[in-house]
Amino acid sequence: MSLAVVFSRAQLGVQAPLVSVEAHIANGLPSLSIVGLPETAVRESKDRVRSALLNSGFDFPARRITINLAPADLPKQGGRYDLAIALGILAASAQIPAAPLADYEFVAELALSGAVRPVRGILPCALGALGSQRQLVCAAENGDEAALAGPAGIRIARHLHEVCSQLHDPTALPNGSPRAADPLPPSLDMRDVRGQHHARRALEVAASGSHNLLFIGPPGTGKTLLASRLPGILPALDDTEALETAAVTSSCRDEFDSRLWKQRPFRCPHHTASAAALAGGGSHPRPGEISLAHNGVLFLDELAEFKRHVLEVLREPMETGKVTVSRAARQAEFPARFQLVAAMNPCPCGYFGDPNGRCRCTPDQIARYRGRISGPLLDRIDLQVDMPRIAWRQLQEEPGENSTTVRARVAGARGVQKQRGCLNARLPLQQLEQVCRLQASEQRVLEKAAARFRLSPRAVHRVLKVARTIADLDAQDLIQAAHLREAIGYRCLDKSAAAHGH
Repeated sequence: MSLAVVFSRAQLGVQAPLVSVEAHIANGLPSLSIVGLPETAVRESKDRVRSALLNSGFDFPARRITINLAPADLPKQGGRYDLAIALGILAASAQIPAAPLADYEFVAELALSGAVRPVRGILPCALGALGSQRQLVCAAENGDEAALAGPAGIRIARHLHEVCSQLHDPTALPNGSPRAADPLPPSLDMRDVRGQHHARRALEVAASGSHNLLFIGPPGTGKTLLASRLPGILPALDDTEALETAAVTSSCRDEFDSRLWKQRPFRCPHHTASAAALAGGGSHPRPGEISLAHNGVLFLDELAEFKRHVLEVLREPMETGKVTVSRAARQAEFPARFQLVAAMNPCPCGYFGDPNGRCRCTPDQIARYRGRISGPLLDRIDLQVDMPRIAWRQLQEEPGENSTTVRARVAGARGVQKQRGCLNARLPLQQLEQVCRLQASEQRVLEKAAARFRLSPRAVHRVLKVARTIADLDAQDLIQAAHLREAIGYRCLDKSAAAHGH
């Protein structure tokens, strides 16, 4: 047979589109050409494949060989097609049977000796292969990662000979098996936080409904300390969320540790990060910090020190839960369903509102400082919490509840929300009126607050969602006036701006 088709997978963001590797051998001067939009590393595979076949004891046909990577308009990069190309040549030259190839997909690089080497992004390939009812053959080093998608459909190999043996004997290659997940490391505990009861309560509300949260206060009041405790009160990832998060990590890391795949991500980029570092980018688009925080927490410390145009890239992903990176030659979409937690000082010197009167910033300086964060971005932050400096006696208080106790309440509130369909922060507008319905007295409370603090319709909706979360924590079916007042009280930045004319 002079024509053979072998299946492989490309890498496009966190997706792994199917690629058909077509190998054709014809009469003519000896040559090997690869078509189908291959990039440099793919074009170089001709030399790796030739050496791998010869060093493995196979014949390399001295004829005209054409390799087509279909679809032709999909850019191909990396050495992930080496194994499929080698098998295509062997099948087209009748050195191995061609029929069994239809049941497998092959994603691996080849060494000159014929050894099978791992590639990046194998988990999305495994998910795609199992969805197509085919088994995936990959390098042994990729086996534990690929097996997260389902061990029964993953075959691992160390050499080209072993792969060829699988085509004669379907049991020749062993199945991949995931490594046992490490127990979650001891998280930072809420008991370490003394005082700041209002901020502790806000953190619990934010965790319960996956609301975005901003802490505002002078240096040393515990903003970063409290934000770092958020992962410890969040429920563990379920299998679906863990696979989504692991697929993002797999697509951008050369070494993927499958033992950590169920840990909820906590990303904390420095304030000098660029827009591309936050949203993703590059000539070959790769996920940024907001995608690496998918199903987890994105913590932005010193929020006002980030460049304004960098922060603006957060606006659309905060609404849609995804980010699309477009370049001249390609486009990639990454998931970005993260929970934003941020911290900032109230003014340039950091001591605005301090009872000791340490602040010497003028109103114009404070207005410019806060103006670094746009109104549309602030509108998307549900809880904006003031953290004043606390007295020394408060540091001597008995420790509060630990993270385990708080996590139990958070899990209970989230369970109620998932029964309704989704977490409160993600309630679509169509469900908002039904889930967050108000009685007449509560409606009047909300109307007065919206007029007094000049809340936008989006801000009003977010107040309703926060109030719904507080009601869920109280195990109440209806939102009460106390829930609304607490939710309105969490938009302190709006109140501060109104009170000081900023």
